[in-house]
Amino acid sequence: MNLYDLFKRCTEIAYTDTEGGGSYATEKVEETLYVYFEDSKGCIDWKSNFDFPARAYGSIFAHRGFLKVWGQVKDYIHKAITDTSPAKIVVVGYSHGAALAVLCHEYIWYNFPHLQNSLFGVGFGCPRVIWGGCKDVCKRWERFTVVKNTNDIVTHLPPRFMGYRHVGNLLTIGEKGRYSPIDAHRPENMLKELSVFSANCDKY
Repeated sequence: MNLYDLFKRCTEIAYTDTEGGGSYATEKVEETLYVYFEDSKGCIDWKSNFDFPARAYGSIFAHRGFLKVWGQVKDYIHKAITDTSPAKIVVVGYSHGAALAVLCHEYIWYNFPHLQNSLFGVGFGCPRVIWGGCKDVCKRWERFTVVKNTNDIVTHLPPRFMGYRHVGNLLTIGEKGRYSPIDAHRPENMLKELSVFSANCDKY
């Protein structure tokens, strides 16, 4: 699937909800396991989004709210991987779900080293998740792409002055000035710009 197909699937697939607000879905296509995370859908999600303080997570520091939600989901993802034994994994998320995709990608990279070279991640309209410098740990996201539609407001949160940063590769799509910062984040506009961009992009 190209980026357009991945985003469309991410917005259409049926999700399983966890108690802590994390919504995930998995599907295996041939030898590839696709892991999806849903955008914000309720008060619990928004409460997590604005729980800005950073918390230690292994050798890095990350957004406390997203870490709490990821903690509710990770065992399900671990089980999906061990049950299906995929040769390749693609992690996909949108908005709130993109933040979970950042953490999921790192978790798989660290806990399933045999999949490091066949692991890919995409965060559409992704907020910043990692706090401070990550030095050598940044290589864990070498195959993760943050897709930003022009001046999407969510991709600027939490603000840089709070110490947060994007990880992986930043890909900006869309024409500058076409959307307001809020409209740039809307799924219909993301899909519109991806339909133009994805004509010749790589498939996952």
